[in-house]
Amino acid sequence: MKIAVVILNWNGKKLLEKFLPSVVAFSQEATVYVADNASTDDSLALVTSQFPSVKIIKNKENGGYAKGYNDALKYIDAEIICLLNSDIEVTVNWLTPVIDTFKKELDTAIIQPKILDYNKKLHFEYAGAAGGYIDQYGYPFCRGRIFNTIEEDQGQYNENSEIFGHQGLVFLLERMFLKL
Repeated sequence: MKIAVVILNWNGKKLLEKFLPSVVAFSQEATVYVADNASTDDSLALVTSQFPSVKIIKNKENGGYAKGYNDALKYIDAEIICLLNSDIEVTVNWLTPVIDTFKKELDTAIIQPKILDYNKKLHFEYAGAAGGYIDQYGYPFCRGRIFNTIEEDQGQYNENSEIFGHQGLVFLLERMFLKL
């Protein structure tokens, strides 16, 4: 199963310096790409010099989030594609359960892992928590946070579950569902 981790970048040298090391170190099962949205800083020089295993895709313009990813994904040959924000730190074996799920649950199209806070690593991230749900009144919520209360991750949401939506900061999808 070919996996690509794609990080969209625009003038994000400082973010790449801080977060790309974990992605490279802990994503051996995947090919890591930086999709550059016509940066004018030294982002690409940093990637080339310090992360030679990372492939670079140069977009002709800064088309924003959706266009930037869509333009870059045309050049990626992988069955599973991870869209990962440049300010995400990944951890050891972060891809293993995702790969296992795609292999075992063949009707899975998109997976979002649990998202923990960078500064409080045992707590859920406010924006992502553990999946996107919608209640009976149409109010969106995530397991792991209710309004301003953010839970500590004690494994209470380790099981796979169907979600209503996902956060754009990290998710993985089967390429066959892309219309490029």
